[in-house]
Amino acid sequence: MNLRPANPADAAALAELGGRSFVAKFGHMYTPQDLEDFLADSHSEAKVAKEIADPAMRVLLAEEDGALLGFCKLVMACGWPEHARHERVVELKQLYTDPETTGRGIGAALMDRALEIGREHGAGEMQLSVWSGNEGAQKFYARYGFGKVADIHFMVGEQRDEEFLYARML
Repeated sequence: MNLRPANPADAAALAELGGRSFVAKFGHMYTPQDLEDFLADSHSEAKVAKEIADPAMRVLLAEEDGALLGFCKLVMACGWPEHARHERVVELKQLYTDPETTGRGIGAALMDRALEIGREHGAGEMQLSVWSGNEGAQKFYARYGFGKVADIHFMVGEQRDEEFLYARML
């Protein structure tokens, strides 16, 4: 498995994997219209291309033999400053793996590198949000030293999802 920064040519594949992963894990929770609108906004090729080009973000992908296995996005700024415990905080925006490759260590490799990138950036804390019902992800993040620091929410169309803000010091 190879980890590398995304480049503009990766936008379509990242958008496709992001949308497919989101639908596989959470698609059943939303009305068709809310899901369609959310995917068009959050997982479009144009949105991903803009994120890749944004100097305030780092988009990292995992691939093997030319196949995209997963990715993560880091925002090099604090997503929830009201809960920050350090003056410099980064946000792990997404950590997605192909639903067919779960359990192969892809998420762990991406998380390890994301933590390194945060430290290299000089951050003292990393924040992320996780759906309150996603116990598997919560356990994964806990293994990396993340803990719940606040209750927050996340909107998908008209639906409000209860989420947890997790954080760890770097």
